[in-house]
Formats: sequence, C-alpha cells, structure tokens
Amino acid sequence: MKAVFLDGHGGNEVVKIGQRPQPVPGPGEALVRLNAATLNRVDLYMRDSGAGITHTLPQVMGLDGSGRIEQLNAPESLLAVGQEVVVHPGISCGHCEYCLRGETVLCTTIRFLGEHRDGTLAEYVCLPARNVFPKPAALSHAEAAALGVNHLTAWRMLFTKARLQPGETVLIFGIGGGVSLAALQFAREIGARAVVTSRDDEKLRRALAMGAAFAINSSSDDVARKVMAFTGGRGVDVVFENVGQAVWPSALRSLARGGRLVLCGATSGDAPSADLRRLFVRHIQIFGSSLGTLDEYRHMLAFIQNTGLRPVIDASYALDDIHAALEHLESGRQFGKIAVEIAQGGGIPCAEPHAENA
Repeated sequence: MKAVFLDGHGGNEVVKIGQRPQPVPGPGEALVRLNAATLNRVDLYMRDSGAGITHTLPQVMGLDGSGRIEQLNAPESLLAVGQEVVVHPGISCGHCEYCLRGETVLCTTIRFLGEHRDGTLAEYVCLPARNVFPKPAALSHAEAAALGVNHLTAWRMLFTKARLQPGETVLIFGIGGGVSLAALQFAREIGARAVVTSRDDEKLRRALAMGAAFAINSSSDDVARKVMAFTGGRGVDVVFENVGQAVWPSALRSLARGGRLVLCGATSGDAPSADLRRLFVRHIQIFGSSLGTLDEYRHMLAFIQNTGLRPVIDASYALDDIHAALEHLESGRQFGKIAVEIAQGGGIPCAEPHAENA
C-alpha cells in the first residue's frame, strides 16, 4: 500500500512516500481503507525526534482518519464491511483497572496510531474494531478525520474535566489551532460565551464570525486585564489552555473565584510560575487532559450528528504533497485542520496479521 512513513528523525528529508506492507486484520480487528487524515502537532514531534515515545522505524505517520471498512473480523453489530467510519487513535488494553472502569485513555499500556504503531497516512490502517465508529453522515471524510484528536481532546477538556455549562464564560487561548477551534464550536453549541486570544488579528476576526463573544490580541493587549473588563471584574469560569508557560500567569489571573483551568499542552514551556496563593485563596481547580475515552468519542459523535457541527478545514493536500502539508502545519498560519486526501491505489497484503508493535 502507499503510505507516508518515517525512516529516521530530522526534517522533511526523513518523511518518505512509498510502499509499505498492507496490514491484515487479526481476531477482533478491522481493516479500514482510508479516504482522508488530518495532521497534528505530534506528527512534527515524531518527525523531529519522537523522544520518549517507543516506536520502531520505519513508522507510518498519522493519528486520525476516516474511510470505509474493508475487512471486519469482529462481531460488531453497529459496523459492517463497506461502512463509512472514523477511527479513535488510542489502542487500550481493555483489561487494566482504568479500562475496566471505562477510562480507556488512562490505560497503562495505551498505544497510539502514528506514535507507537503504524498510523493513518496510508491507504489502509488496521486496529481493534472497538476503535472504529460510524462516520457522521453529513461530514466529508476530511471533516470526519478531524474529529479523532482535536475535537475529542476539546470535548473531554470542556465537558468531562472542566464541566462547562450553558451561560458560563470560557477563555480559549490560541484560536486558530484545531483544538482551540473545536472548543469554540462546542462552547457556542451549548450556549456558553467564548473569549478567544491570538496574535493574529485575522484569526480573531474569523473567530468572532464563528460566534466568539470577545477577542483579544495577546501580542498587544494584557489578556487578563481585557478579560476582567469584558466580565465586569469577575473573570471567566473556565480557561482552556494548550500553550503553557508563556500564558500561565494571564490564565490564572483571568479566572473567577472557584474557576477551572484545563490544559492539554505546553508548547511554550512546561515550568510556569505556580502562583500557589492565588490557587488556594480563590479555590481554583486545575485539570490536565489529553485525547478522550471510547465512550466520550461515541457521545461526541452523537452530539455532532445531532447538531450539525462541522470541523474547520484550513487546507487539503494530496498524500504526495505531505512535505508541503507539514511545512504548512509548522508555520502556524493555519486556521483549522490541515487535511490529507488519500487517493486509493493497489497494495500487496503482508503475510501476517497486524502485530501490536506495527
């Protein structure tokens, strides 16, 4: 099968486009013929170094994807060969204490597509059938692929961790990135007010057009001061944060008493000032989060099906143009997801069923 894979670490010179063995599903697995995938920051991390993530080269890249079931070796009543589907990229064991209580994202041996095993930037991907879900009918394959990482991450952050409610106000840092835009869409859909930040006025303008209540240019304005002015000195109920050290002081000072801060990233550094007095005096709660469980994915997909929410796609590239797509992602210019359309060709199946270390 045709695939994008890493044969080393460095820049785009280690990202190859070529033939890899087509996986064969084992018991309980599904083979998905992919139509589209979208890029995530971790794709750049895996290309650059992959440090701390156990993997074997060559490694097929990509975490999220959408396509059709080619083979199904599991008695799944909601799935069938030929059905349009989306994938959940976190492969959990199913039997540790966290999996048994439904917290599959906390699995002690969880392994991710595109990180620990072959991913979705390929014509085919093989994974447990429990990680395959019916695609929301109204979405294109590119839009559906965007749900597997960014929207699921935002869903768990806002609703499971921070428990955002209608009528509350949430401050979303870094609007324009996929997870921040997903948070804006979810907040708008449930009737919460969203305050957004960016260093790019055009991204702020577009966010306001999408329903943000207030926008702050973080390169020229004091974010916390602007938030307090907008909220009449009260502060926001929830801060949605994936930037880290650079915005941490502003994030804490923007919270109302009893406010909740939820974070999923630290792109600007992971050692911020703690501001412990503010935490306990104002009863602030802090939550770490990443991705989401299988059940959360199921609930989120139903929500999207019912509301008609559509992920924002910034640009689409062919699989052969993956280097340009990665450069676009690395530039930070995007407003929404960068999709990769996967044209279907032929492939030679490998001789053995898909192994866990693929």
